[in-house]
Amino acid sequence: METVYLAGGCLWGVQAFIKTLPGVISTEAGRANGTSDTLYGEYDGYAECVKTEFDPAVTSIDALMGHLFEIIDPYSVDRQGEDVGRKYRTGLYSEDPKHLKESEAFIQCREDHDKVAVEVLPLINYVRSAEEHQDRLDKCPDDYCHIPKELLTKYQ
Repeated sequence: METVYLAGGCLWGVQAFIKTLPGVISTEAGRANGTSDTLYGEYDGYAECVKTEFDPAVTSIDALMGHLFEIIDPYSVDRQGEDVGRKYRTGLYSEDPKHLKESEAFIQCREDHDKVAVEVLPLINYVRSAEEHQDRLDKCPDDYCHIPKELLTKYQ
């Protein structure tokens, strides 16, 4: 199994979508690349993300990036839907340099690669989100989500 951290705006919808994808083993709502190891205190630069464990025999970074691009506006900086702010930026983070190279290659193969605002960076820090944010849309299906409902269930 391998792990990447996918950021696509508010993590509630991203987790709901990602966990339905073929080859995804588990997901966890969290924060990538902030400067602290706590959920408390001032905003520390993190991106809301979904820790995604996947089976590389079933799916790939290329496929996961393709799925991420289905649910985001890849040109938007610090905004997805009605969610605005640095924590809602988009990206892929990993401790594995191979994942980063494959993600960059995915973006570079796009005709619009020069307009894409999706970060591809090493994972420096990860903090698991509070329990209330884990699988949030399963618990509260009427909460706001920037991803259309038909996309959330596309791969179920």
